[in-house]
Amino acid sequence: MNIVIVEDDPIIREKLSILLQDAGYKTTLIENFENVVDNLLEIDANLILLDINLPYMDGYDICKKIKEKSNIPIIFVTSRDTTEDEIKSIRVGGVDFITKPYNKIVLLEKIKRALKLNNPINFRELTKNGYTLDLHLSILKYQDKEIELTRNEFRILYYFFTNSGRLITKDELLEKLWNDKYYLDDNILSVNINRLRNKAKEIGITDFLTNIRGKGYKL
Repeated sequence: MNIVIVEDDPIIREKLSILLQDAGYKTTLIENFENVVDNLLEIDANLILLDINLPYMDGYDICKKIKEKSNIPIIFVTSRDTTEDEIKSIRVGGVDFITKPYNKIVLLEKIKRALKLNNPINFRELTKNGYTLDLHLSILKYQDKEIELTRNEFRILYYFFTNSGRLITKDELLEKLWNDKYYLDDNILSVNINRLRNKAKEIGITDFLTNIRGKGYKL
């Protein structure tokens, strides 16, 4: 599990990273805040710990922009401690709110809870851009139509659904499938993506798995 820490205080940032690594998590530290939203959307992460008082853009605006393109859970970890701050954090899409100085045990429990609630294993369906992937029946649905997926097609599409909004390269997709002990070569991957596009068209979905030439694909 990779947790991204968005905190401009280097001491707090490092202490948080050590705490999380000791608890068994991988961490990614954001140190440049000029293009923070774009950077966050490119990272393969499971959760974001987000401060509110940041350079260039505050945590609320960052959260809102992330939530427009991704369902990654965001916990605000901040020195702000008013009820208004906590309510605003919920309204912009945060799953939790903890004030500094934080209790380590409480923070770790909140992280565990957020990761559990956001784990697709606990869901029956995932919905993005108006269409739905049924995790139990391996079916893609759109409006009142649906189409069955092969095992390969489902596994590929599942990865795109759980990384919605990110640009995903062929190499990344092959690596993830390889790490999951399921082998696809570059040729078979391309064939399956083309089949997925054609199946999507059959049920009325256009602009599906967009190919960014030379870079990868986006859902």
